[in-house]
Amino acid sequence: MSGSSQEHPLTVSRLTLEIKGLLEGRFSKIFIEGEISGLKRYPSGHVYFTLKDDGAQISAVMFKSYFDRCPVRDSLKDGAKVLLFATATVYPQRGNYQLSVFAAKLVGAGDLMQRYLELKDRLQKEGLFDSSRKRPLPFLPRRIGIVTSPAGAVIHDMCRVMTRRMPNVEIRLFPAKVQGADAPASLIAGVKYFINSSSADFKPDVIIVARGGGSFEDLFCFNDEGLVRAIAASPVPVISAVGHETDYTLCDFVADVRAGTPSIAAEIAVPEKKELLKRLTAALSSVTSSLRGKYENQSQRVDHLSDRLAYSLRERVDSCARKLQRSSSSLALQLESMRSRCAVHIKTISACSGSLSASLNLAVERMRARLDRSAAKLSVLSPYSVLDRGYSLTTDSAGAIIKSADAVSAGDEIVTRFKTGEIRSVVRSQGLGDRSQG
Repeated sequence: MSGSSQEHPLTVSRLTLEIKGLLEGRFSKIFIEGEISGLKRYPSGHVYFTLKDDGAQISAVMFKSYFDRCPVRDSLKDGAKVLLFATATVYPQRGNYQLSVFAAKLVGAGDLMQRYLELKDRLQKEGLFDSSRKRPLPFLPRRIGIVTSPAGAVIHDMCRVMTRRMPNVEIRLFPAKVQGADAPASLIAGVKYFINSSSADFKPDVIIVARGGGSFEDLFCFNDEGLVRAIAASPVPVISAVGHETDYTLCDFVADVRAGTPSIAAEIAVPEKKELLKRLTAALSSVTSSLRGKYENQSQRVDHLSDRLAYSLRERVDSCARKLQRSSSSLALQLESMRSRCAVHIKTISACSGSLSASLNLAVERMRARLDRSAAKLSVLSPYSVLDRGYSLTTDSAGAIIKSADAVSAGDEIVTRFKTGEIRSVVRSQGLGDRSQG
């Protein structure tokens, strides 16, 4: 360059100004095509991003006035393929160059974005993103499994938030790669590790897949189909906490819960112990107040019922007393009437009793006379009366009187009765000519 030598070297500012003039003069108001990456809008309204292709990348800025007038501003996202109308500029203070964009036009999605959209559409049709298959997080988890990088602020921030909210929660980290070609396999291994953990080892109640912010390319490992299916197959609820609020990966769609940042995931995963104690105290106070109110209400009700019962009982007792008094008077009259009737009957019975005694005595005398006459006749007619005149009476063993010798047979036992005593004998023979006995 003219004017530059060892004795007269260029200053850094001079060289930068020379480059600035050459670059901005050569590449002013050009059309350039590429894929957007790392787009971010600042509070000032200016939008910064990187424009890249397979071989290179360049920083770009679209100031607020141009961005607000851009028809496709809502579609300018990571992965979008665009045609820009811009000027190449040099920023001397940092010694770098960038594109100052005046207008933008979409020319199609970038390769990564196209792959993302196609896989998202296919998995969505399979139902992997349906809200019906998402499970609620446990109210009070005891163990949290985290799949993320062991380096960086993410794991430290999450552990700090969770232990502050719930000091006794148990946390275990699976150190995974969260960027690059090996990241999907590492993340899948982390999810499966916690799914297959035995209860004796560490069985988490919640799994968190996390990573800090980054460009669309940096976060693309969380769009891996194998990782999405591993999360979908997890029997343990999964929280996806990848990037920032504006970043969406396929893990966010398939997870049971999406958190805007890892710190938000830590707050979602565990409740705050102080808040729980406060809620418990408030609930206890509410229950106590409610029970006290119900007790007082029921106590008043019991008092009221007691008064009503006492009044009812008094009314019933008074009614029974009146009925008893009426019954008593009636009973006394009935008793007096019965006593009078009994006295009449007693007189009647007494009168009948004398007549009955005389009649009975007369009847007894008549019957006794008849009995004496019958006894005299019976004595005359009795076969035993001859015994007094010296005769005997012979009967068989059964007591039947034997009237002839034909009535007995040899061997029969007979009894001969006299006036005094009797003789028992056995018939030896029987017949008219032979009357001998033994």
